Amino acid sequence: MMIDRRRLLAGSSVFGAAMVLGAPALLGQAKQRVVVIGGGAGGATAAKYIAKDSGGAIEVVLVEPAGEFITCFHSNLYLGGFRDLKSITHSYDRLTANYGIRHNRQAATQIDREKKQVVLADGTRLPYDRLVVSPGIDLKYDSVPGWSQAHEETMPHAWKAGKQTEILKSRLAAVEDGGTIVMIAPPNPYGCPPGPYERVSMMAHVLKTAGKTKCKIMVLDPKESFSKQGLFQAGWEKYYPGMVEWLGPKIHDGIKSVDPKTNTVETGFETYKNAALVNVIPAQMAGKIARDAGLANASGYCAIDPETMRSSVDANIYVIGDACIAGDMPKSAFAANSQAKVAALNVRGELTAARVFPARYANTCWSLIAPDDTVKVGGSYGAKDGKIAALTTFVSQTGETEAMRKEQQAENMGWYAGITSDMFS
Repeated sequence: MMIDRRRLLAGSSVFGAAMVLGAPALLGQAKQRVVVIGGGAGGATAAKYIAKDSGGAIEVVLVEPAGEFITCFHSNLYLGGFRDLKSITHSYDRLTANYGIRHNRQAATQIDREKKQVVLADGTRLPYDRLVVSPGIDLKYDSVPGWSQAHEETMPHAWKAGKQTEILKSRLAAVEDGGTIVMIAPPNPYGCPPGPYERVSMMAHVLKTAGKTKCKIMVLDPKESFSKQGLFQAGWEKYYPGMVEWLGPKIHDGIKSVDPKTNTVETGFETYKNAALVNVIPAQMAGKIARDAGLANASGYCAIDPETMRSSVDANIYVIGDACIAGDMPKSAFAANSQAKVAALNVRGELTAARVFPARYANTCWSLIAPDDTVKVGGSYGAKDGKIAALTTFVSQTGETEAMRKEQQAENMGWYAGITSDMFS
């Protein structure tokens, strides 16, 4: 499989074309600085490509308190036993060593847009000529009645990889045969639309492998439908008969409350008492640093120019990844990586007078339903009618051959190797 090279490098071809023209000269004498907030799929990629393709003409500072990044993408495969934690954990060391990026391991606490400065946790002010904001999502802890941040260990969300993922895996292993798992799925928009349902598949796989086929996984969803619904439900029926039940809002009539002390979930339809595990995935919004800076609108997310990924409210700032309003593009690692390359191209074009090419975006989301049975959805995107619009789309079909599904899992693993190399090498 060459998915890692074909798909990811296609998104980088505009950079290679620009470099053939020769390294452009700086507009001014002093080296200009780009600060990137957030070291995930969007931020790490943007920092790399701005530094790499400017040939050292731009100083790039990555503001990210962590020394390693644990990917949310493929964390479901860790939950299902197909990966270990080390394999989804990545260092920033090669990124900084190879491209001269300065990694400032502090949290950004404020963006002073008037002075063009990022305020760090220790009070230091970091000036910028351009700022790339990629903080991901924050959870709305008050969106599920009775649940709060204080309860995220009792009723884990595991929507930010690391400790939460380990808690969920441990709790899943402790579920006894016949126990009930309740997942509260999130409302739109949220990071990784198929993610909750791949997680359900991995939970069912773990239980089935352990011989706990009397367990039940109840999915309480605020949405009328979800990504790849027909594919997931066909897979659940095929591999995990009787184990998974999905209830939409017209059936469960809303989440009335949860009680973390008793692991109880009350809906308008039924009350689930003493559940073996409750997985609460709440509503989401752009990361706090973006909201506090006034970059988000009433939706909680940040509007951008679809041609450049520039913030709609500040010409010196670009917002990429899950925090932005990306039109038809879903919130995913592939999408963030693609958006980062468009933003990097435009930042470099502004600061070094380099040639800029029209924006193009791509995304694919693979989901593992059972061993060697993976489905996918995706498309290509461009700026159209004031938003990022889908130009072509595709989705797996029910009834695909076992060989095709196995091949798609190989693509999935090749993509992961490719995108993490693209981000961190």
